[in-house]
Amino acid sequence: MTAERSAEAPAEELSRLAELHGVATSYQPSADRTVTASATALTLALAALDVDTSTPGAVRAALTGRERELRERLLPPTVVCWSGAEPEALAALPSGTRLLVETEQGESRTTAGQLPPGVHRLTATAPDGRSATSHLVVAPPRLPTPPGRSYGLLVQLYSLLSRRSWGMGDLGDLAELAEWAGRALGAGFVQVNPLHAAVPGAPTDPSPYRPSSRRFPDPVHLRVEDVPEFAYVEDQERVRGLSARAGLLREAVLAKGALIDRDAVWEAKREALELVREVPLGPGRRAAYVDFLAREGEALEDHATWYALAEVHGSDWQRWPEGLRDPRSPETARARGELMDRVDFHCRLAWLTDTQLTAVQRVAREAGMPVGIVHDLAVGVHPGGADAWAQQAYFAAGMSVGAPPDAFNARGQDWGLPPWRPDRLAESGYEPYRRLLQALFRYAGALRIDHVMGLFRLWWVPQGHAPTEGAYVRYDAEAMLAILVLEASRAGAVVIGEDLGTVEPGVREALRSRGVLGTSVLWFERDWDGDGRPLPPESWRADCLATATTHDLPPTAARLTGEHVELRDGLGLLTRPLEQERAEAAADTGEWLELLSRLGLSRGAWGGHCASEEEAEIQAVHRFLLRTPARMVGVWLPDGVGDRRPQNLPGTWDQYPNWRLPVADAEGRAVTLEELAASPRVRALVEVLREESRRGDASRE
Repeated sequence: MTAERSAEAPAEELSRLAELHGVATSYQPSADRTVTASATALTLALAALDVDTSTPGAVRAALTGRERELRERLLPPTVVCWSGAEPEALAALPSGTRLLVETEQGESRTTAGQLPPGVHRLTATAPDGRSATSHLVVAPPRLPTPPGRSYGLLVQLYSLLSRRSWGMGDLGDLAELAEWAGRALGAGFVQVNPLHAAVPGAPTDPSPYRPSSRRFPDPVHLRVEDVPEFAYVEDQERVRGLSARAGLLREAVLAKGALIDRDAVWEAKREALELVREVPLGPGRRAAYVDFLAREGEALEDHATWYALAEVHGSDWQRWPEGLRDPRSPETARARGELMDRVDFHCRLAWLTDTQLTAVQRVAREAGMPVGIVHDLAVGVHPGGADAWAQQAYFAAGMSVGAPPDAFNARGQDWGLPPWRPDRLAESGYEPYRRLLQALFRYAGALRIDHVMGLFRLWWVPQGHAPTEGAYVRYDAEAMLAILVLEASRAGAVVIGEDLGTVEPGVREALRSRGVLGTSVLWFERDWDGDGRPLPPESWRADCLATATTHDLPPTAARLTGEHVELRDGLGLLTRPLEQERAEAAADTGEWLELLSRLGLSRGAWGGHCASEEEAEIQAVHRFLLRTPARMVGVWLPDGVGDRRPQNLPGTWDQYPNWRLPVADAEGRAVTLEELAASPRVRALVEVLREESRRGDASRE
């Protein structure tokens, strides 16, 4: 099949066929401009959905078949029932249709009314003898409101080193941070980067947003000394040697200015964990491990098998021997048996990491945090990784997620992440999506969803083509939201959607109606429908996490001083003259500082708790955030010590050390967790947060 041949079909037939399969025939890079998707984009997206468009006749046959299918089917593959409301799909059934609902709790019902929350099996039989079976998702109408109003800390875990770290921040550091922040600072949460399992390599991709698996966590985050069996390793000489290596890795970052070396950290931890596995589990620990294996089942076995095979054949399954590319093939079954010792090792690592993650959330709640740890769900996975191998049926072959051309990037973007197929998700009752959420919510007080707009649609880029040759493909947003609300409600967790940038009309409203919080970043909050000036605090939305910056943006100190412009200029990233960029950045910052001053939030400069004007301005920014009605206010932890360097600089790869920088002070010196806790500057900023929180509480009484 070629795009050229299919393009010979009448454009209206190809467009109609695309729309019936959820492939959008146009997109809007701006409110006043609509771009028509190319025939190539539509053809290739349809091919990824197994729709034949190879000839004009094939297009007509596919269109006729799809129209007949939609016209004659009794039920879609998944039906959503918000508790208390009758689904449209059931209301449209012919009069006299009989229903049978088999609930996930094991009951049988002859009506869809008053069902318990869950994903049930629904069978409908019409009077004319037609029958259909569907997944029935019953979800609460919305998520509960977050417990009270709280402020918390945002940090990339790898960047937070303590004097006990093995060269990068770990789950022991996260527990320590959460306990300190909850007990000493009155913080309500700590938000971290995705802790998903990475693709092993030399070097490993350091980005936490392109993982091998989103369902299972990465054991590189383990605090090895906290594994109970570590104390009983017999070869103490090797333990001492590993401890010495860990110390060198730590000091290289903290004392010598080295970048975080994830691969070196993992090599040391892997050797330690190999020793740990030689220590027999006690009866209780053995029972807990067996329970974990039973709970995770085939998904864990597939995950561990991929890692065992990757040790032999490399970390891109698409280059493995052909028989091993299928997780269900006889060759894979045979290889799994031969590598069972390694499979068990990787199962054990997943269990240990899951256990420590669960313990961290428990520590956070016991420290008084109403939310606890906010985990981050990346938008997709690496095409060569474990999830893409194990769940091949659910991914669109030959496609990658990205973004269309817009005012900020005329060439569009290709993120290199294979998208889920909406049709296969619906046919399975969203099984992989449900299991993913269940796994994360086991140890998350809240979940941040990166690019939450992906629940509604994703830009599919055909492999080998420019992002401009992509097309939007729609997902059943109601079903995606229903599963999200169902699983978050079961866990009692908050959900935060990262909805920055271009957002399709109606998306924010749909998310808000279901209790999903948005994300508001100070520098972007302007009156875009009016004069474009900074939005006053009372005009901000309440249902959001409000912050001054994110991991993809300049730290607040860099923005206030304009150093972010100098950084981009030094890397050749500016598209306009330096002076023009400087002037625009200064004007933008100046408008915000003028508003802060007018509101009386800039008090304390060069006195009181402030050692400098910069520190006073950062405090003023956070006073402002707490004057908004935002339910959650996040403080970028590096802002507390005047860090200048962004953790990630979009548009760069090897030109900038993305995802490898420790938290540092204004001079670029790495700062440990212990130093952060003792920092007068951090304590002064926290005092501002507490003062404004008390003020806000008093005003609401």
